[in-house]
Order: sequence, then structure tokens, then C-alpha cells
Amino acid sequence: MPSGKTPSKKTKAKPKITDSGATVAVKSKQVKAKKRPVPHAGISAQERQNLVAQAAYFRAEKRGFAPGGELQDWVEAEAEMLRLIGNV
Repeated sequence: MPSGKTPSKKTKAKPKITDSGATVAVKSKQVKAKKRPVPHAGISAQERQNLVAQAAYFRAEKRGFAPGGELQDWVEAEAEMLRLIGNV
């Protein structure tokens, strides 16, 4: 080896002995936590349904309460509440 140079060290996973006696190379990786909505944000199913009903009402009001769009209003309001408060 030329003088003045040190060999570079590559860090490798060290072998680990498992319960079965086999040797396995293991590398530890840090796992980042994902941001998730709070599952129920502390509200009951009844409160959630009331919020959906209010949101659907406001959607119907916005379109002038024209008949035939009630189901679409409800579905969109439910989707909006799920995005905001998460699944219950």
C-alpha cells in the first residue's frame, strides 16, 4: 500500500445470529413516521353525521336547492369530512 494513504473503510452490516442459529446480515434503517390524520379526531359517529349533513346542506344551498343533486351533495360532503377529520 502506498505510504500516506489509509484504506477506506466501508461500513457493512454486521452478521446477526437468529434463533435458528443462522447468520444473517442486517442493516438498520431509520424509518420516517408518516403524517396521518387523526383516526376520529375525538368525535362520535353522530357528530360526524351531523357535520356531513351540514356540509351537504351548504352544497345544496350553493346550487339553489335544485332537485336531483341531493345524493351528489351528500357523497361530496362525506368525502370532504373524511379528508378533514379522517375515517371513524
